[in-house]
Amino acid sequence: MKICVVGSGYVGLVTGACLADFGMDVIGVDIDADKVAMLQRGEIPIFEPGLATLVRKNQEQGRLTFTTDLGPSLEVARAVFIAVGTPPLPDGSADLIYIRQVAESIGRHLNGYKAVITKSTVPTGTGQMIEKIIQEHSGGNQDFAVVSNPEFLREGSAIEDFLHPDRVVIGTRDPRALEIMHEIYAPLRGRNVEFVDTDVETAEMIKYASNGFLATKISFINEMAGLCEAYGADVETVARGMGLDDRIGPRFLKPGPGFGGSCFPKDTRAVAQIAEKRGLRFRIIEAVLEANERTKLRMIEKLRQTLESFDGKTLAVLGLSFKPDTDDVRESPAIPIVKALLADGATVRAYDPAAMDACREELDGVVFCSDAYDAAEGAEAVIILTEWNQFRALELDKLAGALTARRIVDLRNLYEPERMAKAGFHYVSVGRPDGNPAEGTS
Repeated sequence: MKICVVGSGYVGLVTGACLADFGMDVIGVDIDADKVAMLQRGEIPIFEPGLATLVRKNQEQGRLTFTTDLGPSLEVARAVFIAVGTPPLPDGSADLIYIRQVAESIGRHLNGYKAVITKSTVPTGTGQMIEKIIQEHSGGNQDFAVVSNPEFLREGSAIEDFLHPDRVVIGTRDPRALEIMHEIYAPLRGRNVEFVDTDVETAEMIKYASNGFLATKISFINEMAGLCEAYGADVETVARGMGLDDRIGPRFLKPGPGFGGSCFPKDTRAVAQIAEKRGLRFRIIEAVLEANERTKLRMIEKLRQTLESFDGKTLAVLGLSFKPDTDDVRESPAIPIVKALLADGATVRAYDPAAMDACREELDGVVFCSDAYDAAEGAEAVIILTEWNQFRALELDKLAGALTARRIVDLRNLYEPERMAKAGFHYVSVGRPDGNPAEGTS
């Protein structure tokens, strides 16, 4: 089957590469000529483990191509995936300008029945809008169906999530479109992946409901971490005790400096906004957004209490991306924390395995370093902001040799307080009692 994927950003590129790996003939389309030229050379413009290998493999086997020429690509395709950006507007709602532009182009080039599939995260009702636009620009004489097929990709594990999902959601009222979708996802159906076949509006809502609920779990455990600190309890054990309940589950109960990235902040704001459009208040989601901002401020205050003052101090920051295995710094909680350090007079030496180039302009004044030990050179404390695996296994003696004081503020709880105390570090984490150096250590 010939498939056109419009948009070769994060979602579109992963989708196109994985569908090609399913055996589909995929054309990736993007208006950015430089990006398309890179992709045609087999160069990947984003950091995502395994993606470069998958793209090159399917290019070499002739199943994946890239172009800026949308019209011919649409005309030869049986299914068209829309995977363009839906950035937030100032009021929190999704900006659908790119969705509208693609729908207009589809309408102009519609030359026979096609399934038009929305992969972008869009508010409920977008499918109806797309259908109306295509009808208007096609003259109403062509047959097509709009499908909602939301993505549930986690940055850093997107290939695994696409190839081995826990569910596939398909929203359409057209039996032909459903048949096409089942054919596209035949490899997953053969592995007994759960399919949720529903209408367009419900599929669109599932995406927002999922991200809103996961953001709620993260904010809940972050708020609980503050409560644990107040009473001397251990939030890690609390989370484990909660997660063993099948009704709750252990995932997304990891305390930290708040959620970030391209999905959770944007989608939770959008949920609140679409509720408001219907005269409703989604008060839990509003509270989640407020709690996430409070968490970032609480982390800054925790640092201030630990270090007494930022002014004049040299501090090592490990991690800038919002999560490991990505270079994405969009709404990363590390960014406002680093900005607070700089604003109060600290010298910040930072290292991130992938995200330093993405934030050099925004974090003007930061000294970007070659590794964790370089960042720690001459610093009075190490601050861990992203849970990259390489930060879990630091050589503590080497780290101590670079620091002027054995002090670590671990906002991702990568280490055990007892171990750090035995190693002679004053260790501060989130929602757990602090570790103080054992007697006789320096």
